[in-house]
Amino acid sequence: MSDLKATSTRMPVIRYRNGVFSTGEDLVIREVPVTLLLNNHEFATMVCSPCDLKEMAVGFLYSEGILQNPVDLKSITVDEGSRTIKVETTADSLPDERFVKRLVTTSCTQGGPSLYFFNSARKVVPVSNNIKITPREILFLCDEVDKNSPLFRATGGSHSAALCTRSKVVVFFEDVGRHNAVDRICGRCFLENITMSDKVLIFSGRVSSEILIKVAKMGIPLIAARSAPTELAVSLAKEFGITIVAFIRENRFNIYSNESRVVKDN
Repeated sequence: MSDLKATSTRMPVIRYRNGVFSTGEDLVIREVPVTLLLNNHEFATMVCSPCDLKEMAVGFLYSEGILQNPVDLKSITVDEGSRTIKVETTADSLPDERFVKRLVTTSCTQGGPSLYFFNSARKVVPVSNNIKITPREILFLCDEVDKNSPLFRATGGSHSAALCTRSKVVVFFEDVGRHNAVDRICGRCFLENITMSDKVLIFSGRVSSEILIKVAKMGIPLIAARSAPTELAVSLAKEFGITIVAFIRENRFNIYSNESRVVKDN
């Protein structure tokens, strides 16, 4: 859960309202670089909100295929002062250079060569869980996430991700970057052995191919997003058996793939 004191700061602004300029302060979301050291080697620099760094690092390494089971993780140490996360795994070396996505992970973009994309996508096992959910339940969960997003309400600058059953939010995180918010969900579930394959992901951002691949690797059968999906994300969702619900607004949304999981309200 986001700590507003740690994740936002007050800054001077000039406001314009109805033809009048005035000075004041606004609460602005913080964005900091955090270095991830993997087995004593600098592996990535992640630009993110300065909170829940342990979960984000573990989720990121899981999505990269470096952590696959709890026994793969020997130790993790977060040094908030130096903004460094030290992770030791059971592997003696770094992944093959062709597999590493990037040395710099930004809050919003993936980048990297197309070779990585195909390596990442082909490692995905199609999702088979046939969970059913109604429109009323989807809209309820989205409202619950909206009502319980303190960083967004305070700054308007965060993305949120929530792992949910059909009736409640199980794990929730906010971050300045949408990829980071999903990685945090994955990290918490990895660390606490929370099953993801029987739940849905409520998401505030755009459903890109990178987000879809993360969801597929987590084994989540349905993602419901406030924003739009990309064409590639929809194609991958059809291939991986994932339902995309998007453009969620009051009493309406679009279903882009595997629509059988969304059933009529009783």
